[in-house]
Amino acid sequence: MTGFGFLNRKDLLGLLVLAVLIVVVLPLSIDIFRLNLVGKYLTYAFVAIGLVLCWGDAGILSLGQGVFFGLGGYCMAMFLKLEASSPAATKIQSTPGIPDFMDWNQITALPWFWQPFHSLAFTLIAVIAVPVLVTFVIGVAMFKRRVGGVYFAIITQAIAAILTILIVGQQGFTGGINGITDLRTLKGWDIRTDHAKYILYFVNAALLFGSILLCQYVRHTKLGRILVAMRDKEDRVRFSGYDVANFKIFVFCFAAALAAIGGAMFTLQVGFMSPSFVGIVPSIELVIYCAVGGRLSLLGAVYGTLLVNFAKTTFSEDFPQLWLFAMGALFIGVVLAFPEGLAGLYQSYLEPYLGRLVGLVPARSGREAPKLVAARATSRPE
Repeated sequence: MTGFGFLNRKDLLGLLVLAVLIVVVLPLSIDIFRLNLVGKYLTYAFVAIGLVLCWGDAGILSLGQGVFFGLGGYCMAMFLKLEASSPAATKIQSTPGIPDFMDWNQITALPWFWQPFHSLAFTLIAVIAVPVLVTFVIGVAMFKRRVGGVYFAIITQAIAAILTILIVGQQGFTGGINGITDLRTLKGWDIRTDHAKYILYFVNAALLFGSILLCQYVRHTKLGRILVAMRDKEDRVRFSGYDVANFKIFVFCFAAALAAIGGAMFTLQVGFMSPSFVGIVPSIELVIYCAVGGRLSLLGAVYGTLLVNFAKTTFSEDFPQLWLFAMGALFIGVVLAFPEGLAGLYQSYLEPYLGRLVGLVPARSGREAPKLVAARATSRPE
């Protein structure tokens, strides 16, 4: 084991390879436009690694992660829009100090829930706090009543649809179908320049690797083992004296917080946020990224996100009408033929050869025997 305690040599090698790819190879080999696209893809990876814990480890399939991605993005967009709408920044509006879409809808005073977003400190807290609060309410309402499985997935999908309708319907307060656009500066720093895009790309990468390390730490602790045991033998965990609902609420909130960070970074790098990233379709796409990469692998989720988005960008330019059908077929095919995704293919075919090459012991299968996992997780110290 390494000094980190929760990382072995295989984990470090995987992180190192991914870091070299994201931090060195890509910035040196592609132009700023393509690099900004990769940065946008990496914001989706926050959601994917959260789903590894929520879906892969705990067995909770959420089809509404776009909700939390969007809430984090909207919180950041509200701050940036207020800065772009300040009297010093604009002289075109008839009512300086309020966003342009409010002015177009004859709203002459800034709504009360927009007021706190003048503060960057409040915004950074709200980026995580607002989605987590929403997640907590949903989790308590669902998990305390033992709602799970396909019923929970359908409910989260319905919540994504409801929030999309709400955002579009309240055009005067949210920007409607167009979302919050024309975001320019962060505390006077122009985020639209090439230099700013480079900096934001590396900040995004640093946050992503920090999130991966945090997730790996959680998986290494007894909490992580309980989550796996809960997925495989929920009744046994409950009979051992643990409150399963509380563990489900925690991991659901944790995944939402990661998704919200990704949404905030998306807003900073792309310069807008709209309901098109909140609804049912984007939420399902986020699950597909995790499934393709491997819902039991944190690094696999990142690679799956990059691969699917690269394919989407490439092929949707030539076959825009067929892309959604291709996404559905890809998800079904991966789940049926390769349930552990790219990570499973790597562990089955490539890792044994690479392990012997560099002196690593081939890893065990990602799925331990349910009884063994449950016994380890639920055992109490004497």
